[in-house]
Amino acid sequence: MLFNSLNFLLFFPVAVLGYFFIPHKICYIWLLVCSYFFYMCWNPVHILLIFFSTVVTYISGRLMTYFRRTPNAILKEHCVKLCVFLSFILNLGVLAYFKYYNFFIENINTALSKIKLQVVLPAIDIMLPVGISFYTFQALGYTIDIYRREVQAEKNFLRYALFVSFFPQLVAGPIERSGRLLKQLRERHYWNWERVRDGLLLMLWGYFQKVVLADRIAIIVDTVYGDVDTYGGWYLIVASILFAIQIYGDFAGYSTIALGAAEIMGFELTDNFNAPYFSRRTTEFWQRWHISLSSVI
Repeated sequence: MLFNSLNFLLFFPVAVLGYFFIPHKICYIWLLVCSYFFYMCWNPVHILLIFFSTVVTYISGRLMTYFRRTPNAILKEHCVKLCVFLSFILNLGVLAYFKYYNFFIENINTALSKIKLQVVLPAIDIMLPVGISFYTFQALGYTIDIYRREVQAEKNFLRYALFVSFFPQLVAGPIERSGRLLKQLRERHYWNWERVRDGLLLMLWGYFQKVVLADRIAIIVDTVYGDVDTYGGWYLIVASILFAIQIYGDFAGYSTIALGAAEIMGFELTDNFNAPYFSRRTTEFWQRWHISLSSVI
């Protein structure tokens, strides 16, 4: 379900109104149901990947807490590190398979052909799950936070599942730290007209970046890049500059919509961009582009 789709414009008011009218004790369950429904609108099967990542990191957090009660200091340290290691291996393994398997296979086949080996490893027709990088890194960020003792392991599995799958930031971030978002998921939020107004304005600004800027610029960029023999020289230079604006509008637009949607419900997410193209140095650029990722790693 795209943010800039009719389905989302119908889904979002229902999710928000349900959140405020359902009793506080179970409203997080309502948000979890909405988040899973939101993601299943892309591909119902891929919800199993979110559930897998949720279960692995939840168990790793609980086990780290359990092993830290062990009186044997050496055993305790080894068991805790093993939990972190397995959590990373399982989550990054799934991410690598879906995102980079065919890339690796293509490069291996190229290398084998260079040395005259008649072996062709088969590629697999894999549909990349939407948002897999974002929810994987968010779940692994929780593992890191538990390991560093920055947060206590969440006991409520459903609340933790909501932390991993919270629908406003599920598709394109921002990636939230567990200490920041889990705390907000426990709090009670009330309807506030000023907050709703500010959230709607943020969403409108995000829609402008995505629909008006990025999507319109994409038409020009695709036309030029699709026929470089006809459109050369200055056309390519202008298209390359516009492409930089397009990817910013796409990414920042989605993140801004997420910020606005969350604010309407009373949640404060991390601002993911801080005018990165006005940076003076490369390091500064990466500090101002996808800010939430750098906070996790």
